[in-house]
Amino acid sequence: MPGPMDCFLVLRGIKTLHVRMKQHCENGVAVAHWLRQQAAVDRVYWPGFEDSAGYAIAKQQMRGFGGMISFELKDNSVEAAMKVLSSTKIFSLAESLGGVESLINHPASMTHASIPREERLKNGLKDSLIRLSVGIEDAEDLIADLKQAID
Repeated sequence: MPGPMDCFLVLRGIKTLHVRMKQHCENGVAVAHWLRQQAAVDRVYWPGFEDSAGYAIAKQQMRGFGGMISFELKDNSVEAAMKVLSSTKIFSLAESLGGVESLINHPASMTHASIPREERLKNGLKDSLIRLSVGIEDAEDLIADLKQAID
């Protein structure tokens, strides 16, 4: 059973959830499309692309496609991913995803670090895979941050 403070926070947050999700989705669209056009990016995973494996299901279940995005660099190395991770100014490095702040993480060295590399690769988790939780900041600022980190 939640305590009084937990209930207060839920009630307070639920009032702006629709506005936050709208911005999260709008920013996700902008960032996903921008990433897909970058020469240094090999592949972008986002359910809003019509050629995405989950597009049909996402279209049925969602009003927007969200701001959870993963991408792989053409330089498929941990070093290349670390350069991007350490260069962002707005995106904060964190394993937690889904807040209003934009977050970035590297599954190979964070959430999946305990899985042997060969096993990760066999399951499609490349060394350069980077995950984003796109927040509600200005989309142009987020793209500029990623641009300077990737370039």
